[in-house]
Amino acid sequence: IGNGMSECDTDGTQITAQSGIKLSRLANTALKNGLCGLEFASGIPGTLGGAVFMNAGAYGGEMKDVISHVKYVSSKDCEIHTLTVQECSFGYRKSAFSDGDKIVTEAVLNLENGDMDEIKARMAELSAKRAEKQPIDKPSAGSTFKRPEGYFAGKLIQDAGLMGYTVGGAQVSVKHAGFLINVGNATARDFLLLMEHVQDVVQRRFGVRLEPEVRIVGRDA
Repeated sequence: IGNGMSECDTDGTQITAQSGIKLSRLANTALKNGLCGLEFASGIPGTLGGAVFMNAGAYGGEMKDVISHVKYVSSKDCEIHTLTVQECSFGYRKSAFSDGDKIVTEAVLNLENGDMDEIKARMAELSAKRAEKQPIDKPSAGSTFKRPEGYFAGKLIQDAGLMGYTVGGAQVSVKHAGFLINVGNATARDFLLLMEHVQDVVQRRFGVRLEPEVRIVGRDA
């Protein structure tokens, strides 16, 4: 992640930030200004633009909970437009930007005044939970599959006996089955083949088709 489009400004309980800012920096900006509501995003890898695009969330919080409005450039007319949070059509890991013709440039977040020590403690608590339950010491794209309605993807993969299953350098994490990790020079093809195998096995065993939460750009012929 580079440093382009990463400016942010705080005004009262609002933060206006460009889409390239890292979520970790954005959460720390909120902390420094005594603003709560963004703690859930402090450990999510990625930028604000990606988080808006997918309505990123963790530990009970989602971007839709803190967004006021979003600016974007349309690929249809190359003009800057603004959507309110209601117009963003946020859902589970999707938004009005998911169709690909809108490029997020900026977002305004509505937060609340809070106690800095409590905010810091909450961020530390969530960081500890991640370290305990997720393979953050290994390269990965984060949680690989969406949560199917009525199920948990990681639990289905674990119950299918796939923890530790490996294709090339890509492996189903033995710490959290919802993560596919790089255990040694994995290629994109390794991950795609592993994802397809996991999807096929889980569907055969439980009748549930897992949908990727990660965005796949391009394909290995």
